[in-house]
This record gives sequence, C-alpha cells and structure tokens, in this order.
Amino acid sequence: MNKRSIFYVKKRTLLAIAGCVWFAAGFNVARLGGSSYHKLPSITAIHILLSLVVFCLFGMMFLQMSKKHAKRIRNYEEEYRPVWHFFDLKAYLIMAVMMGGGIWLRSSGLVPDVFIAVFYTGLGCALASAGVILGIMFFRYKHNKHKN
Repeated sequence: MNKRSIFYVKKRTLLAIAGCVWFAAGFNVARLGGSSYHKLPSITAIHILLSLVVFCLFGMMFLQMSKKHAKRIRNYEEEYRPVWHFFDLKAYLIMAVMMGGGIWLRSSGLVPDVFIAVFYTGLGCALASAGVILGIMFFRYKHNKHKN
C-alpha cells in the first residue's frame, strides 16, 4: 500500500479535516436555526438564553469528543493515514444519526419553529466551536510531541 497516495495524509492534516468538517456542519446547523429565528414573530431573551443553555450543554460534550478525536489521531503510529480516518466508526455513526434525525425532525413538522430556532442555533454553534478547537489543535500540533 502506497502511504503517499492521494488518499493518505499526515496525521496533523487529519486534525484540520476534522476541524473543517465539524465547523461546516455546525455552521449549517446554526444557519438553519437562524432561519427559524427569522420566522418567529418575536425573539425574546428566553429564546436566546435557551440557545445558550443548549450551546453550553452540547459544547461541553463536543469539547470532550474533540479532545478524544485529537488524542486518537495523535496516537496513530503511522505518520500518514487514510483521509477518512479523521473520524472513527462511532463518530461516523453518530454523525449519520444526528443528520438523519435532524432532517427528519425538521421535515416532520412535529416541532415548532421556535424549537428549531433555539435548539439548532445552540447545537450548531457548539459544533462549529468544536471545529475551531480542532483547528487550534492542528496549529499547535508538533510531530514528535504527543501530549494527551
């Protein structure tokens, strides 16, 4: 197997890819939340406060997941890895369930726009923040320095 094929990248690059994917996903989810906020007749302080609560709750969870992914990537023995190794199987499954569930939830009409506005804005900003954290880890990455 050619470790320098177009499908293999340095471990450090996997951090950048993960950060970009998480940021893009978060931006799009937050954008959907913002669109739902725009549909509301009025936006109250309680809406903003609830979005902040969702952001904090998911932000803590995504921070831990970011650290876990970065540690896994840093601990790969080989310097070059397949580009899809920025996530592990569990992360791909979680992402698929979250995306599928989110699409279904919005299209089902089971929840009002206010829920989508509050929840998606907080969740999306938390996801995007995790992308930023992974980006910071990319810039701080040192080849021979493995801090866990």
